[in-house]
Amino acid sequence: MEIIWGIVYVILAPFAGGLLAGVDRKLTARMQRRVGPPVLQPFYDVLKLFGKENFEVNRLQFPFMLCHLVFMVYTGALFYSGSDMLLMIFALTVAATFLVLAAYSANSPYSFIGAQRELVLVLSAEPVLILVAAGVFKVTGTFRLYEAVATGNELIKFLPGLFLCLFYVFTIKLRKSPFDISYSHHAHQEIVKGISTEISGRTLALLEISHWYENIFLLGFIFMFFAFSPVLGVAVTLLAYLAEIVIDNSNARLRWQWTLVSSWLITLIFGGGNLVALYLAGR
Repeated sequence: MEIIWGIVYVILAPFAGGLLAGVDRKLTARMQRRVGPPVLQPFYDVLKLFGKENFEVNRLQFPFMLCHLVFMVYTGALFYSGSDMLLMIFALTVAATFLVLAAYSANSPYSFIGAQRELVLVLSAEPVLILVAAGVFKVTGTFRLYEAVATGNELIKFLPGLFLCLFYVFTIKLRKSPFDISYSHHAHQEIVKGISTEISGRTLALLEISHWYENIFLLGFIFMFFAFSPVLGVAVTLLAYLAEIVIDNSNARLRWQWTLVSSWLITLIFGGGNLVALYLAGR
């Protein structure tokens, strides 16, 4: 049964992720008093990209992006099949590494800067995910997701500080303002489109699809804290994503220095404090 959920993720995640992206763009347009594109526009865009001629500035760019997609799919499949959380985080880091390599393979200053800032985002987000895994182990005694959920522990009750950290990282991983420093869905930055500046055609389509997979994986991380009540978990997850859309449209982009410093402060204060409290409580 666990493997089946992993297969379901592999098959359905791009459709759910693309639909979510369409809703995101529609709600963003409404907030800006625009009509906005159709909800299915992300699918039209990707299909159009696959039909375009692929201009590669480096022959390694497409293989790097393909590896990024494969490891992103692998990460989500591990999560939804209830595998080891540390292995998921490792696979997610490998996926990010291939994305950075794809950006570095392009001979473009904008792409280089985007790659460097993507590394900053990895440094900002990964410690939180590791602490979340450590917190889950501290409460449940296992790193395996389904075994942790089966213990019946209400993770949000024992790990509120880590949930706050995870929500902060959620904004970073979704690449929404104020943390869209390496790659933005809106070409309004001084580095234009950052890591995707020199990516086009089917290579760009792979990037979009991998982003859809990543979004569904991240939503699962939010749901995990409320897995004791599936209905509540789905409601909180959707509200969290809606909150991200509001944040994206109401905040200006931060400098990369503030992104790194703020994420580490949040991690140390709330995440580290949560783990210390668990230790003192004898959990």
